[in-house]
Amino acid sequence: VSVEPLLVRIGHSPDPDDAFMFFGLTSGAIETPGRVYEHSLVDIDTLNREALKSTYEVSAVSIRSFPDISEEYALMNCGASMGEGYGPMVISNKPMTEQEAREKTIAIPGFSTSAFLTLRLALGEVSVVEVPFDEILPGVIFGKYDVGVIIHEGQLTWKDDGVHLVLDLGVWWNQTTGLPLPLGGNVVRKDLGKIVCREITRDVRASIRHALDNPEKALQF
Repeated sequence: VSVEPLLVRIGHSPDPDDAFMFFGLTSGAIETPGRVYEHSLVDIDTLNREALKSTYEVSAVSIRSFPDISEEYALMNCGASMGEGYGPMVISNKPMTEQEAREKTIAIPGFSTSAFLTLRLALGEVSVVEVPFDEILPGVIFGKYDVGVIIHEGQLTWKDDGVHLVLDLGVWWNQTTGLPLPLGGNVVRKDLGKIVCREITRDVRASIRHALDNPEKALQF
């Protein structure tokens, strides 16, 4: 008797580190007997919100949001995003101090993100506006926002875009605590059962290992 494979929907962001991590699963290089994976590319704030509704069997989420979903999801022991002197950055469209930035309305990639929590820890109570993460850097460049918190590839390209660094939150956290900054992690839905959760986690770990063993192909992907 044939058994239908389990459909496992994975929600993850389109940023390069998630693409690298899930390369093995997306490309079909990893054998996953009994499980078929379907990938949805979604921004991190939306992923956090969808996790509150248990939308995906597996999801990348902000560490900030995990306490809100810990009844429904288990945190995987692979694929976490940890910044060692690296993390979200507060940028502005003209040179300004941290105190001057505190007095502005700051564009953030979502209240549910680790970037927002780290901003609050660093600068305290500030006025913010939620903006899709990929609109923050252009918004600061063209003057729509005076200050913004950038994540993903914006952290790598901002120097070429004529904006100014107010505070590197990854460096601030490392200097303040001496610890890596926990940014994101992968979660798996508990209602699948412990055995299936372990199997899915092994698949994700194998996908990461495949990318690390084949970096040129994974980076090209």
